[in-house]
Amino acid sequence: MKQEFSSSRAAPASGKSTRTQIRTQVRSARRSISDSEQQDFAASSAHLMLAEIIKLEAKHVALYLTNDGELDTRVLIDALWELDIRLYLPRLHPFSKGNLLFLAYTPSTLLMRNSLNIWEPKLDVTQMILPHRLDVVVTPLVAFDLSGNRMGMGGGFYDRTLANWTTRGKPFPIGFAHDCQQVDSLPCEHWDVPLPMLVTPTQVLTFDARS
Repeated sequence: MKQEFSSSRAAPASGKSTRTQIRTQVRSARRSISDSEQQDFAASSAHLMLAEIIKLEAKHVALYLTNDGELDTRVLIDALWELDIRLYLPRLHPFSKGNLLFLAYTPSTLLMRNSLNIWEPKLDVTQMILPHRLDVVVTPLVAFDLSGNRMGMGGGFYDRTLANWTTRGKPFPIGFAHDCQQVDSLPCEHWDVPLPMLVTPTQVLTFDARS
């Protein structure tokens, strides 16, 4: 059964909006969510996401640390650790611009802020995992539409990471977002990787990402 929240309405961006306009509008909408709503949304979305991860029998899961009003991942992280599922965080590749590395994340992992002011693990090659060995990537985003299109921050990091997932079958990407991040339609480029699934605090959406 869907839970209805005051911030669960889609942002009123149109398909004619530019990427910059959509990013500005949706980021403003999610920043306006109150702390108490953020807590409620985190708990509800974690419950839904956890069920999907269990269905997929995932053992190696990458996710992100919340930034700039994103849907909070902390409840989900704690639940996955309790199930002994191995977690990984992205970090900017030190030599290959625009690419990500994924490093193991435990309660004792040393974190540092990167050039984008986002927390990431300290580089340690012994803790790295190749992206195609991940089972699931819980994917952050700025906006999404009901065709499964995803808009990120514009750096293309996750599009590069997920470019071959449909061929390999891994890692399976699941978007994680507030309901207010839904827009009518997104302008897309040929390199944009659509999502097969997306979880919000109120629903699990599935899409034909291979079409």
